[in-house]
Amino acid sequence: MCETDMVDAGEELVRSLLREQHPDLADLTLREVASGWSNQMWRLGEELAVRLPRTPSAPGDLRKEQRWLPALAPGLPLPVPVPVRIGLPSARFPRPWTVATWVPGEPGDRAPITRGRHAAGRLAVFLRELHRVAPAGAPIHRRRGVPLRSVAAEFETHVRNVAGSDVADGAREVWEQAVAAGGWQGRPVWLHGDLHPANVVISGGTLAGVIDFGELCAGDPATDLAAAWLLLPTCAAPSFFAAYGHVDEAMIRRARGWAVVRGLSLVGVGRAWDRGLPGGQPTWGRAGWAALGRVLACERVEAAAGEP
Repeated sequence: MCETDMVDAGEELVRSLLREQHPDLADLTLREVASGWSNQMWRLGEELAVRLPRTPSAPGDLRKEQRWLPALAPGLPLPVPVPVRIGLPSARFPRPWTVATWVPGEPGDRAPITRGRHAAGRLAVFLRELHRVAPAGAPIHRRRGVPLRSVAAEFETHVRNVAGSDVADGAREVWEQAVAAGGWQGRPVWLHGDLHPANVVISGGTLAGVIDFGELCAGDPATDLAAAWLLLPTCAAPSFFAAYGHVDEAMIRRARGWAVVRGLSLVGVGRAWDRGLPGGQPTWGRAGWAALGRVLACERVEAAAGEP
């Protein structure tokens, strides 16, 4: 998760891009807001946002959103950033960019979920609707929606982020159980692919929208079901899975494995910030540690419940 060639645009450049390609939007108010890993974000007026790729891999992800989100969004029960205008690469900015609908709320890495059961229900309904069988031409991702064995090297890299801590052994145990659970036997379904706190928005203490579909792909739904621990309060997973429905123990174990991988990765991004390295995010480490704590806390509760 470290790309050193990260480029940000200033207000003058963003304004000039709008004047050049979408002049009817150029006079709307413009202000920079919290950006994600791959894209810089500017709020445009009250209802729109400008997203500009800031890493070398981001343009491909942005084109994927431009291609698929307008078709997927009408069937989803929560707001998502639907592309409404496409910005073309130019001499001013050599990458594609997007004007999308603004999704109101606070980023989930900065605003806590306090209505856990309500958020669990909203997340379950959202994912149940998103997880439709994907068409043959849907994008495939080499690190999302795939058998967990395929990302074993990623796990080994990220688990070093917690080396020497009291969660390292527990994380490895959850990972090994997830790998042993076997792979997804169903048809590939649509996935968000990157459901961690910075990629959702919160309002009124509950889930209010889902953003950043750059990892959109088709594959095993367990990848997204990891959000039960990445997003929701401690031990809200049972009510989430009850609302989602049609899950078995193998799927839940794979989802735990994905939650561990993503949580470890978030810890790494937080440590990059602490060390002043490119790509670091100040709030992601805390989110990663919290997710790992939730996975392991629920493991302990369930283990105790099974004791005679």
